[in-house]
Amino acid sequence: MKIGAYLDKNNLHHAYLIEGEKEEIIPDILEFLKNIGVETKSNPDFNQIVLDSFKIEDARNLKSQSMERGISGNKKVFIIAVNNFLLDAQNTLLKMFEEPIENTHFFLIVPDTAIILPTILSRLYLIKSKKGSENNLKEAEDFLAMSLNSRLNFMKEFIAKAKEEDEEDDSENLSVDSVRSKAIKFLNALETVLHQKLPVRALGSQRESKALTGELDYFYQIMKAREYLSQPGSSAKSLMESVALVIPKN
Repeated sequence: MKIGAYLDKNNLHHAYLIEGEKEEIIPDILEFLKNIGVETKSNPDFNQIVLDSFKIEDARNLKSQSMERGISGNKKVFIIAVNNFLLDAQNTLLKMFEEPIENTHFFLIVPDTAIILPTILSRLYLIKSKKGSENNLKEAEDFLAMSLNSRLNFMKEFIAKAKEEDEEDDSENLSVDSVRSKAIKFLNALETVLHQKLPVRALGSQRESKALTGELDYFYQIMKAREYLSQPGSSAKSLMESVALVIPKN
C-alpha cells in the first residue's frame, strides 16, 4: 500500500499517525514529499527522527524545533518513527497537536496505535498500513499451543534473548528495537492471532456471556501489559509472564 494514496497534496493535514513498519513507510513518505517539492536532503526545514523509544526530552526538543521559524520558505516537515512512545512525552506534545502551526506537518509512524493516548489519537489523521510480521504471528500461534509451563519458559527465554541482542548491539543505530519494543510487538501479534480465533457468539445464554467475559479479560490483560511496557521502571519479564498466566490453553 502506498501512503501517498492517502495524502492530499492540496490539503495536507497538519499531523498524520501511520501504523505499520517504518522500513516500508518512510520511503513512501519521502517519495510523496519529493513529488510535492519538499527537499529531504540538506533542507533545514525537514527533520527525520528514528528512535526506539520517544522520551520526554525528545518531545521537548520536537516542540521547540516546531516553533522555530522556517528557513526555506516552504513547508516544515517532521517524520518521527518510533517503536515506543512514552506517556509523559505524549502529554508534552498534546498542545502542539491541538494548535496546528501553519505550514508545519508531522508524520508519526508507530508499529501499533494502541500505544497512543486517545487524547492524542483524536487530533491526528490515522492511516493504517500495518502488515503483521509473519514471524511474529507464527511465534504467537506456537505460543498459544504451549502448556502453561512452556509458556512461562518461552517468556523467560524471550526476554533473555532480547536483552542479549540489545547488549550485543554496540552501534549507535537508534532504530534497533529494545527489549520493551520487542515485547510490545509480540503482544500485538498475540492479540491479532487471538482475535482471529475468537468465535462469533450470539450473546443469548449465560454460559456464552461468561465465556466471552473470560476472553475479554485476557484482551484487557494484554492491553494493560502493553500500557505498562510503555512506562519506564516496569518489569518486562513480569508483564509478559502475567499474559502467559491469564490466556487459556488454545
